[in-house]
Amino acid sequence: MSRYTGPRLKVQRALGVALPGLSRKSPEQRNYPPGQHGAKPKRKSDFGLRLMEKQKLRLNYGLTEGQIRRLFREAKNAKAPTGDKLLELLERRLDNFVFRAGFAPTAVAARQLVRHRHVLLNGRSVNIPSIRIKPGDTITLTEKGRRIPATAECLVEPALSRPEWLHFDEQTLSATVTRLPDPSEVPFPIEVQHVVEYYAVRL
Repeated sequence: MSRYTGPRLKVQRALGVALPGLSRKSPEQRNYPPGQHGAKPKRKSDFGLRLMEKQKLRLNYGLTEGQIRRLFREAKNAKAPTGDKLLELLERRLDNFVFRAGFAPTAVAARQLVRHRHVLLNGRSVNIPSIRIKPGDTITLTEKGRRIPATAECLVEPALSRPEWLHFDEQTLSATVTRLPDPSEVPFPIEVQHVVEYYAVRL
């Protein structure tokens, strides 16, 4: 399955949650599913609930189905609880870190910054959004990257408050990973056990 490129607000309304990595728009003003209104909402099956939680992760972090399956296999083989490890691996993606550091308005925009080589990892130009950051890594932007209007706006007013697992230097406009992210620091509600149950019978 390819990466999602459809209407972002519509999918957030369908899932019933704001996904900051997908869009800055919130479904709060129309907090009901898309489609015909006035009909009674149907009760979701166990499969439907698990699928929704999996879709939240896939869409917020902008992954293909194959990518999230590979991460799940890696998380399953780790010593830590599978769900917690999966969230940690997702948060440690370079494109997500660029977003959480306040260099881009969404993870989608952050991926584009990385792809266009506007991001420097430990002083080196990179263009692979899936690079896994670790404590001690420092991320900055190129001079050209800082002049992009959306980026300049985010540096003044980030889309989200910066998490505690990174340190942002206002003087140098750089962000450093101080520790591994905690699953509780994912910026949207997620029942990760449903995701584990979804893949448990499919892999």
